Amino acid sequence: MSKRRYLVAIGGILLHLMIGSVYAWSVFTGPIAKQTGWALSSVTVAFSIAIFFLGMSAAFMGRLVERFGPRLTGTVAALLYGSGILLTGLAVQLESLPLLYIGYGVVGGLGLGAGYVTPVSTIIAWFPDKRGLATGMAIMGFGFAAMLTGPIAQNLIAGIGLVPTMYVLGTAYLLIMLTAAQVIRKPRPGEIPAADIAKSVSLTGTAMTANQAVKTRSFRYLWLMFFINITCGIGLVAVASPMAQQQTGMSAATAAMMVGVVGLFNGFGRLAWATLSDLIGRPLTYTLIFTVDVAMLAGILVFSSPLLFGIALCLIMSCYGAGFSVIPAYLGDVFGTKQLGAIHGYVLTAWAVAGVVGPTLLSLSDQYFHSYTYSLIFFVALELVAFILSIRIRRQFSVVARDQRMNGKIDGVYWSITMKFINE
Repeated sequence: MSKRRYLVAIGGILLHLMIGSVYAWSVFTGPIAKQTGWALSSVTVAFSIAIFFLGMSAAFMGRLVERFGPRLTGTVAALLYGSGILLTGLAVQLESLPLLYIGYGVVGGLGLGAGYVTPVSTIIAWFPDKRGLATGMAIMGFGFAAMLTGPIAQNLIAGIGLVPTMYVLGTAYLLIMLTAAQVIRKPRPGEIPAADIAKSVSLTGTAMTANQAVKTRSFRYLWLMFFINITCGIGLVAVASPMAQQQTGMSAATAAMMVGVVGLFNGFGRLAWATLSDLIGRPLTYTLIFTVDVAMLAGILVFSSPLLFGIALCLIMSCYGAGFSVIPAYLGDVFGTKQLGAIHGYVLTAWAVAGVVGPTLLSLSDQYFHSYTYSLIFFVALELVAFILSIRIRRQFSVVARDQRMNGKIDGVYWSITMKFINE
């Protein structure tokens, strides 16, 4: 096996470490509001815009990865995201809120979408025998980025000021992402052993195009499962600290510490669950993810102990991170890797919608009922729906796997069962 794949993996991790800094936006919201006089809620909107454009742009950026290669899309991501951060600094300097939304939200969001899809399908192509590990490695960087960016940004703001910090970070992101993008390429013929390529055949035995995949019910199921996972997870991320204080009486300092620990589980969960999926399969892994989510969300509703609340939230966040790292490999299992980058991009539109729905539901619950209880109950119901969908897909895979074991190849019967599963 070519050692090149580890260089590609490192490039992908670096790319995701840079764009994952979007999760550290809360570090900047206070200083921006203080320096410009803008309402904190107005500054926070920039994050929602960025996540929306991340999800929506990923759909067509995924297609560009397949058509032009990851090096080009990685370069585009570097230029857009780096420029978005630089424009953010300029917006603060000029005290222009519209420019903040355009710079950080639109331009930066487009860079996020391009950067997110760039390495995933490529790394899977280099690690066909370990799809879960491959996606876990790349997407883990996105989960851990806030832990790296947060302290650095805080020290820079304290040392050189807010606007210079944005210029420094924007330039650093641009240069590091440009460098990382140049080492990310798809494997050439002969670089991947035939035995490993054989292991990468989809569970359904198909290799569908993106246009074929999005028309299937299986794609809609996976999209909905992904949407539910993110809606609940990102909603809790947005209100973790105030919810902990309201439900358990946790102090603000303790809640802040808990949020940091939760970030660790978000990052490690991406690698741990993805690696587990290589051992037990993606269908069973997703069922376990939703099982844990249902149990822990129900626990949050009744736990008054800060320790138990924190443990439940950490487990939910590990499942939240898992949703991102397991879904690309799952898509490869169902639809093959022929146009995985494009298919993954289409699924990421669920992120764009969930990024708005999740936090909004919890905010409205707190605003009108002065409690998060109703939203949490709704989240439990959503997770139960996702659990049922995961069971349905597992059963279909079981039929396919049984036939494959009996025949040892894709014959007429296997093909008919496969197509029934894909299209029904």
